[in-house]
Amino acid sequence: MKFENNGLIIEVMKLVITSMFAFLLFGALNAQEDPDTTRLKLGGKELIIVSPKGSEVTVIEGDTINAEPDEKELKNIEAHWAGFEFGPTMLLNSSMKSSFPNNPEWENDPGKSFSWNLNFFEHKFPIYKNYVGITTGLGLNWTQIGLRQYNLNFNSDSLWAVKDTVNDYKRNKLRAIYLNVPVMLEFCTSQDADEGFYLAAGVIGGVRIASSTKSVIEADKKDIKERNRGTYGLNAFRLDAAVKLGYKDWGIFANYNVLPLFDKNKTAEVYPLTFGLSFNF
Repeated sequence: MKFENNGLIIEVMKLVITSMFAFLLFGALNAQEDPDTTRLKLGGKELIIVSPKGSEVTVIEGDTINAEPDEKELKNIEAHWAGFEFGPTMLLNSSMKSSFPNNPEWENDPGKSFSWNLNFFEHKFPIYKNYVGITTGLGLNWTQIGLRQYNLNFNSDSLWAVKDTVNDYKRNKLRAIYLNVPVMLEFCTSQDADEGFYLAAGVIGGVRIASSTKSVIEADKKDIKERNRGTYGLNAFRLDAAVKLGYKDWGIFANYNVLPLFDKNKTAEVYPLTFGLSFNF
């Protein structure tokens, strides 16, 4: 099956729309007590609809529905962003495949390619109490791309790799650090932020603040370490399509970078995909 470049984004949008209805129905609807009476519960409010046979529908409000949280509820409004995330990273081409026939250096080693996210600040703008809101915050991302037997070289115009057929690499990786800011629509099944299920989907913008390569070569039974700082043609910005799903403090996440990892025309178009586990503070 052939995927277009924006295929994952479409799937994420489908997931958000489907889950939106599921989450709203989960907390909003209550079963009918009899054939002529319907009770709808939304948070702590109740709407009673009485429809006698052969007559018009009469609406009796048990209370005025108020989406604004009170002082007690405000204490429970928390996002599911601050915390720690970890997972493997795969490099994909523009067709969402992991092969690079013309640039085999980007067929990375998934067993040595990881991303760590330390999200240290969060804020949630409530739309309906803690059940629906917009999440933002700050975080740091460490991305490590495990290279194979290749040395990376770059200048102001291009990035290229030279295969090393002499040395035996114990480690060979490209590393980058990003400062991240999310904008995500979040749904929760509980007013208490520490209980129930949650789903968040949106985008994460990032700016690169450091990058380098590090290699460890074994020669004469000794490890020779080399570290070089530089931009290595990396894009200064990143924009991830992101989704998080979990229960209480634990969850799973997936991030797909919709911007190429490297600057345009420096090398092949490379798009990182990261997925893994998350723990919320």
